[in-house]
Amino acid sequence: MAKARGIAALVVFVASAAVIGAVVAVQGASGAASLPTLKIALTGVHGISISATTLPSGAVNFSSTFSGKLPHGSEGPSAGIIRLKPGVTIQVAAGAVESHHGDLDALTPYGALIVDAVAPGTVQTTLTPGNYVALNDTGNGQPGFAPFTVTSASSPAALPPARTTQTAIEFGFRGPTVLHEGTIVRAVNHGYLVHMIALAGVRDAATGRAVMALLAKGEDRKAEKLTDGSFASLLLPASPGALQQQVLHVKPGYYVEACFMDNQDHREHAEDGMQRLVRVVR
Repeated sequence: MAKARGIAALVVFVASAAVIGAVVAVQGASGAASLPTLKIALTGVHGISISATTLPSGAVNFSSTFSGKLPHGSEGPSAGIIRLKPGVTIQVAAGAVESHHGDLDALTPYGALIVDAVAPGTVQTTLTPGNYVALNDTGNGQPGFAPFTVTSASSPAALPPARTTQTAIEFGFRGPTVLHEGTIVRAVNHGYLVHMIALAGVRDAATGRAVMALLAKGEDRKAEKLTDGSFASLLLPASPGALQQQVLHVKPGYYVEACFMDNQDHREHAEDGMQRLVRVVR
């Protein structure tokens, strides 16, 4: 089932606490300031408000904030964007996921989770015309939501170019293994399943290989003890076709890039080879 577990929870919590600030504003990127912006204000577990109910198609900034208290057991505040298929309501889409015990792959026939990021922060994506819902999925139960519509623009805005693209597939990653701090990194899910792209910092390459060996055996707790406390999410669990980008601000060094979603047999994607060693440089 497409659920995240293991050290994925720690990745989300630490990143949302801005320990390394991987999800940051992209206003300094070329062209970013001119993009339409949807501001998403999250409050507590379910509260959500948005700055607009209509946006033009094309590239857009999503800027999120969070206030209030986190619920017990929360993995940290996060905001999402769902694109609904024609004629589908968010109630139907959410009901499909609930009826499959939280399996996000059950959403695919009804829509797509195209943006999923820790809050506060700003990410960018490209929207096509249709009906959308902004989510407050901070809690462990039913998320809060706010609908909005994307209309066809005569001249859709384009995303600022990314320095690097990290692509999730079954079961691995494509793209450079050297990332540059302070540059735009694009994260894309080109697989048929829900995936995430997470980074767990390690002391050196040898430690990274040891962490990968433990993850391959499903020994997440032992693997977590070898990490250095630096975590980031380039993409939280998101549907096939999801694309988002942001400026990468993490300390230089080695990271294990991994997906911690579950398969139907309850094995993590990392156990099926969806992990690799990457390096961040200035």
